[in-house]
Amino acid sequence: MVIVYVLLALAVLAVLVAANWYLWRRLFRDTTTGPGRARRTGVVLIAGGWILAVGALVAERAGAPFLLQRVLAWPGFLWLALSVYLLLAVLAGEVVRPLLRRVLERRAPRPAAPAPSPASAAPSLALAPSAEPAPPADPAAPAQPAPSRRLLVSRVVAGAAAAAAVGTVGYGTYGVLRGPRVKRVTVPLAKLPRAAHGYRIAVVSDIHLGPILGRGFAQTVVDTVNSTRPDLIAVVGDLVDGSVKDLGPAAAPLAQLEARHGSWFVTGNHEYFSGAEQWVAEVRRLGLRPLENARAELPWFDLAGVNDVTGEREGQGPDYAKALDDRDTARACVLLAHQPVQIHEAVRHGVDLQLSGHTHGGQLWPGNFIAAAANPTLAGLDRYGDTQLYVSRGAGAWGPPTRVGAPSDITVIELASTRA
Repeated sequence: MVIVYVLLALAVLAVLVAANWYLWRRLFRDTTTGPGRARRTGVVLIAGGWILAVGALVAERAGAPFLLQRVLAWPGFLWLALSVYLLLAVLAGEVVRPLLRRVLERRAPRPAAPAPSPASAAPSLALAPSAEPAPPADPAAPAQPAPSRRLLVSRVVAGAAAAAAVGTVGYGTYGVLRGPRVKRVTVPLAKLPRAAHGYRIAVVSDIHLGPILGRGFAQTVVDTVNSTRPDLIAVVGDLVDGSVKDLGPAAAPLAQLEARHGSWFVTGNHEYFSGAEQWVAEVRRLGLRPLENARAELPWFDLAGVNDVTGEREGQGPDYAKALDDRDTARACVLLAHQPVQIHEAVRHGVDLQLSGHTHGGQLWPGNFIAAAANPTLAGLDRYGDTQLYVSRGAGAWGPPTRVGAPSDITVIELASTRA
């Protein structure tokens, strides 16, 4: 097994090296006339970007001093996003490159024919009898582009690729930093009594407070949630990326959450990277009610919550029997579970609606294809037998504070009674 992991790691490393050499070649080598400062600058930018990115990842997981995490996070994580879209843009440029070359060849002015000299204007008898005219050029032979034309094409394609990548990452980062938008979804439940028709649950997932998204972002999320005036608030995991010591002040605005039936919390996988027990205690201090494999009987339905599957490594995994057995099955049941893959246990235990996050909707296109392959539902409302599953794209972002093709959201689930 160890050999397999080593071989896999070497394969990934080889792909990364090849991809970055290709980027350097297209962006720096092919756009310059020879070795010099520009090519050396390209090496420093690409290698330095990856050093910062790896440093940011290691610093976060190793619990390095928080100041160091913040210094590395912005440039390192943004480089991860930028490198993805630089590579995609340069690859797209391979399609444009031959077309642009043809356009330049057609528009290039043809050299004027030289003016006839007096000697050439003389009668043909002046030519030596043995002289033969040069054979005409073959019109079918392809014209070879001049080196200067190749350089121009490379510079245009590289400049367009860089502009597209920077613009994409810039807009995607702005979308995260401005805060999530509110999404409203109606979910009918057969067991919901008529008196609960229109009951509103604000679903908040994947805030990911950390070295980049801090107290100001948490305040934006809280203000957005409170503006929807929900009956209940469900925070379904991945609240933080860091310890209570470092991020306790950033999470403090959560104490301002307001809902008629309170704010509830379940752990996500990132809580178990950040000290889950301490964070459960901290959110309880802030006024949220953790559901650790537990259930609460609300006026019109049961609200249950299970730990994230990552907690199994610490003996704190999900316990569906503890949370869901011995309940009145005539009552509707809403389950909070961080990962969509937990839906299969929810179906087996007769849950009516599961609320999840975790996927980020893919966060960075084309990552949505990978996330869709790893989860039963990528985002939105889906049905599995008699159980419905809603997956939020999340309020924040992990790693790069950037989203492309997967905008952040806070979802207001409006429960609808089929008896109404």
